[in-house]
Amino acid sequence: MHAATITGRAVTPAGEPLALAHRAELEPLLAARWLPGEPPERTLSDPWFANLYLFRVAHDWRFLRGTYPCVAGRTYDGARILIPLFDLASAPHEALRARLQDHDAFAPLSDAQAARLDPSRFRLEHRRDDADYLYPAENFLHYRGAALNKKRNLLKQLNAAHAVEAVPYTEALAGQAREVLNGWMRAKRKQPGETDDAACMEALSLSGTLGLRGFLHRIDGAPVGFVLGQRIRPGVAVMRFAKGLDAFKGIYQHMFQHYCRATPDVHWLNFEQDLGLVNFRHTKMSYRPVALLAKHRVTLREP
Repeated sequence: MHAATITGRAVTPAGEPLALAHRAELEPLLAARWLPGEPPERTLSDPWFANLYLFRVAHDWRFLRGTYPCVAGRTYDGARILIPLFDLASAPHEALRARLQDHDAFAPLSDAQAARLDPSRFRLEHRRDDADYLYPAENFLHYRGAALNKKRNLLKQLNAAHAVEAVPYTEALAGQAREVLNGWMRAKRKQPGETDDAACMEALSLSGTLGLRGFLHRIDGAPVGFVLGQRIRPGVAVMRFAKGLDAFKGIYQHMFQHYCRATPDVHWLNFEQDLGLVNFRHTKMSYRPVALLAKHRVTLREP
């Protein structure tokens, strides 16, 4: 669900390159960013340690310590951003300006976080390409209605032709999942590094450490697909990785439905952003999201 390269000008990096050793320190700081009254389903998919760590190379994520700690890196469109690990609204202007000296914006902020900022002090912008896709689990449980009729038919065709076995994913199944990933890349005619394959490989090996949960799917004993999700708030999961073999039409519809059935306490799925890629956008829109969650970039107005 990610691209693999970033364009943009090179700058002298500051801070510590993000490492697994930062997890214990960063996870509570990242979790504390979310406001007490903010609806859980409106939580953004990006600023969570598992996601930052797996895409640390693509984004050059670095941990900046200090009174106003941040995670620094670059977006896919080359913007140099800071993920603030403190309250922007209460921080002094001079401290924020000092932090932004070598960066373009603080990001990403949710709608609720952005609404707390004084418009006389802060300037906001967001881009459609960055927005997260939010779906009720109900969409995948039943594929009801005319809009999801094609998904329902694909699922019926798969179930009529095959008996699909699903097993909870563990790192012991990484070899089988890699078979699926390699087959997926061949079908897409992608070379290593042209998609999210490196991050996905690492996620398969570190799923337990990073808190990723999912399922491996087999047909006639052979692996044909897998999903890895991450619970980010009560009732909300982000679909971090979903790979299936296109030879089995309906496998994605089956995997999403099974995930929702097997995790009945998950009421919302976040499919992350589409990065402005036409195929991503078409596919994600076809599942009928109920909302696109804006990711605000914040800059300062001079007093």
